[in-house]
Amino acid sequence: MGSGEVERGGLGGGVGARKVAVPVTVIAGSAWSMTLFWVACGAVVGWLVTLLADWFVTLSWAPLQGPAELLHSVPEPWQTIGAVGVGGALGLVVGFVAVHESLVVSVSPSRVELRVRDSSQEFGRDEVALAVRDGKKLVLLGPDGMEIARETCELSWAEVAEAFAEHGYRWADEDPYRAEFRLWAPGMPGLPEGADALLQARAVAREKDGGAEDARELRGELLRLGVVVRDEKKRQYWRVARRS
Repeated sequence: MGSGEVERGGLGGGVGARKVAVPVTVIAGSAWSMTLFWVACGAVVGWLVTLLADWFVTLSWAPLQGPAELLHSVPEPWQTIGAVGVGGALGLVVGFVAVHESLVVSVSPSRVELRVRDSSQEFGRDEVALAVRDGKKLVLLGPDGMEIARETCELSWAEVAEAFAEHGYRWADEDPYRAEFRLWAPGMPGLPEGADALLQARAVAREKDGGAEDARELRGELLRLGVVVRDEKKRQYWRVARRS
């Protein structure tokens, strides 16, 4: 967790305006540790592949005999060095992707910013009534109970909670509205008009390869109807926010 100070112009923003230092706490995963972790995992997988290749060539019925024999034909130590090197390189790629897609949380007394990949969401202090941990998700709730953000968070929850508390935001380790969520089934009563069709479309999108972005957009459409959605495995749960 890191903190710094961002200088903002005083009222009027004119020449000579007094600048006020605003403390900002930034919580982000260590790029080096994430990358090294995946490189190590890739190298281990590469080493295991050499062991499997040596075993597969002794089994006439085993699949992938061609690749296994090709790898087995490479003399040691080059067989192991090559497999570990390829595995480590693939792990490096996965590590870069993991760093790029990991959540970065910035908290100050006046705003909260959530940044993933090349996009960011920013919320003013009056928009964030409660920050919540919901499983592996960081959730921000508005004053009316409406969910304004939900992002996968692999950061230290202790550091995230400390950052919000330090800057005066309310924090909860469990969603206070969790008991209000109901398991969705097509045609069930209680949903606003149009919400059932959106949930059906979202269920289809979640089953498709590459449908995550569509599911995210459909979640946004449901929020506009006042419906909050949370996912557990392949199931969708919903609640209607208590709008003021």
